[in-house]
Amino acid sequence: MLKATRTFLLICLAGTALAAPAFAENPEIVDVLLANLEKQTQLKPTFESAEDDGDGNVVIKNLTMSPAIPEVSMTLTVGEIQLNDVSDSDDGLYEIGNAVIKDVKLDGKSNDGQSFSVSMPEGAVEGWYVFDAGDSTEAKDMMRASMTIARKVTSGAITANAMGQAITTDGYTSTWDGDPRTGAGKFDTSVTNIVIPETLIGMADQMGTLKGMGYSGITLDVTGNGETRFDDQNMGMDLNFGLAARDMAGLKFSLNADGVPLAVYGELQKAQATGKEPDFNALMPQLQNVSFGNFSIRFEDASLTKKLLPMIAMMSGMGDEAALIANAGAMAQVGLMQLNAPEFSAQAVAAINAFLKDPKSFTVAVDPPAPVSVSQLMTLNPSDPGAAIKMLNVTVSAND
Repeated sequence: MLKATRTFLLICLAGTALAAPAFAENPEIVDVLLANLEKQTQLKPTFESAEDDGDGNVVIKNLTMSPAIPEVSMTLTVGEIQLNDVSDSDDGLYEIGNAVIKDVKLDGKSNDGQSFSVSMPEGAVEGWYVFDAGDSTEAKDMMRASMTIARKVTSGAITANAMGQAITTDGYTSTWDGDPRTGAGKFDTSVTNIVIPETLIGMADQMGTLKGMGYSGITLDVTGNGETRFDDQNMGMDLNFGLAARDMAGLKFSLNADGVPLAVYGELQKAQATGKEPDFNALMPQLQNVSFGNFSIRFEDASLTKKLLPMIAMMSGMGDEAALIANAGAMAQVGLMQLNAPEFSAQAVAAINAFLKDPKSFTVAVDPPAPVSVSQLMTLNPSDPGAAIKMLNVTVSAND
């Protein structure tokens, strides 16, 4: 959620990441927003005005930015940002009661002359917490200043146009509940009803494969939820992410990790500022303490598998779907023999056979009895993958 929310607000705030040097007459909250976003993006905005009514309400007008991306020229504009009920505390934390973001548009053109645009008429933010790290160099303060924390964010409808075609979505929504000072908390995000029209799919799928399978347009839904944890030096997270193509299939991912050093963020910022690759060698002692509790990938079928099997059978020379299903388990078993994990191999083959006969879901999960650290993983023998499978308690299941 944190990353997704930040991306949305970076787009909506456009200029706040690219501002001209702050002037003394700028409202304080504007300077803090600009400073935080400039640190994140290494960019500066221009804006027409930032006015404070003296009663905790600020209006920023006509933000403009031009991100520097190779082979593409872009201009991002925001007509107006209304920051309402702004208040601050003594520890550098500002609260914006609510914000309205209007007339967001991204216009671009590639070097080959292809134009594109993305537009969002209006978005809203409720309970937005902005942290001013000031001159602090502490990892926890730098990390917190880089985070966009808001109780609720909604983007409204978004339209993307390219090659004369439009992709539309109902918009982005995110909710968060936690500690505004540290950023720790639980989140939930979604981007719903992303409609990719048949004509655009046809331009990418000129063989008409998807249309031949009975799919015209594609409608996607993206979801995410989880929790973040922080102490002075490290962060932990539980993350769940889902991507679903309606009436086709979906993928779900989950991850648990702890002991991720906040210094990694500082190194990434340093690399971005200098244009060099991050140097993680200096952080290796801390990185070795990162631990993983679980990880999973799950495929959920709606209709896709049954439509793909005949095509795969024909391309592989097996003739028909029945022959493919009959031979898939045996082929998988041969491939899994090199893992030196007979119990796992038998479980995987059984799951493959069950899924192909009745496609519903297929899951690969890592769920060790206790969290496994990077240093423990580094002691494993690469020539004995069975040991890693046993340590991590890797399982494969179907239709559960």
